[in-house]
Amino acid sequence: MSRFVDNFTASFQLSMATFSFPAQTAFYSGKVRDVYTLGDLLVMVASDRISAFDVILPRPIPYKGQVLNQIAAYMLRSTSDICPNWLLEVPAPNVSIGKKCDPFKIEMVVRGNLTGHAWRTYNSGARILCGAVMPDGMSENDYFPTPIITPSTKASEGHDEDISPEEIIQTGLASQQDWEILSNYALALFERGKEIAASRGLILVDTKYEFGKIGETIYLMDEIHTPDSSRYFYADGFGERQQKGERQKQLSKEFVREWLIENNFMGKEGQTVPEMADHWVNTISSRYIELYEKVIGTKFEKENLSNDETFDKTIAALQHLK
Repeated sequence: MSRFVDNFTASFQLSMATFSFPAQTAFYSGKVRDVYTLGDLLVMVASDRISAFDVILPRPIPYKGQVLNQIAAYMLRSTSDICPNWLLEVPAPNVSIGKKCDPFKIEMVVRGNLTGHAWRTYNSGARILCGAVMPDGMSENDYFPTPIITPSTKASEGHDEDISPEEIIQTGLASQQDWEILSNYALALFERGKEIAASRGLILVDTKYEFGKIGETIYLMDEIHTPDSSRYFYADGFGERQQKGERQKQLSKEFVREWLIENNFMGKEGQTVPEMADHWVNTISSRYIELYEKVIGTKFEKENLSNDETFDKTIAALQHLK
């Protein structure tokens, strides 16, 4: 227990830390990441905070920030031939430095299987989600004939909202030309993500991508193919479980959402986040580490840098980029 408490304490400190960088011009604290603007550069710190249903849960998860940051860096480097991305340096376990882009205020959600929000929509009787047609006769977790894109608005506060490509273009969130590039990039990235997952015995079920512009060039931003942005199933036994109508064995944050739903919380007004006991926090941490090791294919090395060490390494990287 003492080791867990030590990890929790370090995790809590990092989840609450706010840095002040030379030449810093802006700061934004999101649900999980803290973003520092330094001219045309961004310093993005992946905290150990965890969110679900667009609500930050009350306790941080040890090593979650390191897991997210390092998976994202691996995946960005593994897809850099598909489209430009923002990443330049990873100076510390939970820190990335990259190019500042003008973001599109949409999330490109790509779905290969009928799961999560898509399944809940389908099970209600609807067959169109964000303009994408979902065929009749499907069961939960079945593969779509081809992956579909179900975009959502990128809300600075509150819940993201479903939106169709037609509405995106009509409201000026993206031009017709940009939408075509965004959708082509998203589908190509998803295909690469599926290939990487398959090589590790996993199925990339669904994920989201965020894009921005520098000048007229579109860049992939933020994290990709992490447990916060993606859902993975184990490939072994997938078909048998589908035939029997059994739940799929998965690696993602969905188990956290399911736990919240079981405890009567879906982020709705008047609902209270259930208590997160030590053993549950430790379980979530272990699941994140398990996903890292499955997706990356190497053992996760826990790194416990102090705030001062994290700051010093980030400063050194920034000076190198000048």
